[in-house]
Amino acid sequence: MEIKTLDVGSLPFEGKRDRFLQEALSYMVEDKEHEYFVKKTVDSFIDKIETGLNIPNYPQFRNMNEMFLEMMDGVEKIKEGYVSIGKISLKPGVSEIPEVKAIKEFSSEIYEKTGFFNVKVCVTGPYTLSQLFSYRNPSLIQELGKTLAEISEKNIFKKKYGQVTFFTLDEPTFGLIDDPLIDFGAKGREKLKKAWEKIFKNCKDKGVETGIHLHSTSDKLFWEINSLNIVESHVEDPLYKSLYTKEQLEKRKKKLKGSICITDFDKLIMNKLKKEKPNLKKTEIMQEVGNIWNKIRKGETKPETFLEKEESIKERIKNLTKYFGAEKIPYVGPECGLRSFPTYKCAIQYLRKMNKAVNETK
Repeated sequence: MEIKTLDVGSLPFEGKRDRFLQEALSYMVEDKEHEYFVKKTVDSFIDKIETGLNIPNYPQFRNMNEMFLEMMDGVEKIKEGYVSIGKISLKPGVSEIPEVKAIKEFSSEIYEKTGFFNVKVCVTGPYTLSQLFSYRNPSLIQELGKTLAEISEKNIFKKKYGQVTFFTLDEPTFGLIDDPLIDFGAKGREKLKKAWEKIFKNCKDKGVETGIHLHSTSDKLFWEINSLNIVESHVEDPLYKSLYTKEQLEKRKKKLKGSICITDFDKLIMNKLKKEKPNLKKTEIMQEVGNIWNKIRKGETKPETFLEKEESIKERIKNLTKYFGAEKIPYVGPECGLRSFPTYKCAIQYLRKMNKAVNETK
């Protein structure tokens, strides 16, 4: 069985950020004054394809939470966070994620440079978005879920030159804190379960693979979602080492996206320091990390020297397929987005390195 590669989405932004953000909103609503935004998005998507990714996520340069809340009515931003000022719904005339819209509308141009292409679409989940609100209740999760389900469905496309084949719901805050709103037996937990099911079903019914991106798998609610196909978390999450995961994959008929390379750049620096200077104390390591960042910014140190070796990536692939079976690991990729990387060039090189390691392991 062929293992396919995909990424989580985000990359470091280099260029005119204010213009990019302004044109993203314009493109979403009025479809004008968007040349810079479209070029930046399309060029970056082509860069991702050329690294060897089988299913690249749309390039994510904007704040993952704000970009979806900006599509919604009934939401207002205040000093303390966001508040609901009415029923939450899509703004009139708004349904497409601007980055997805750009890829779809310029699919022929992308095809000319890369051939037929697949796209991964990611959307922030209702639980994570609810964390930004100053007042949270079960109805908030329900309304966010309903609106996100509509957004998700409307951003699945299939055209002559390219198509969406994978959808991921990003829930990075789920399971990280003790939250009474979703305690066992709580109304909010049932609302979240139904919201997830609706979002995934809308996408699965359109013929795409569905996945959830987590930073913690301590809360097992995600296993109960029938329309969810693929589960993923960070490299060191117990998800990838436990017998419980094996049992749930069989019982629930699900599979894993194997996270095969670390994307926290501070951690990449620390890991290299620990190998080179094993006697350093924790405080000394942190000081060294700061010094290295200063050297990177000054151009005195190349950030690429801190990327994981291909051998380490290959070893993770082998361990995952050996433990779970190759049929349970149909997809692999970085553990998270690459926004923390010092440069865009470094991030793209990491994707290329990862894809090379995967191809050499097949």
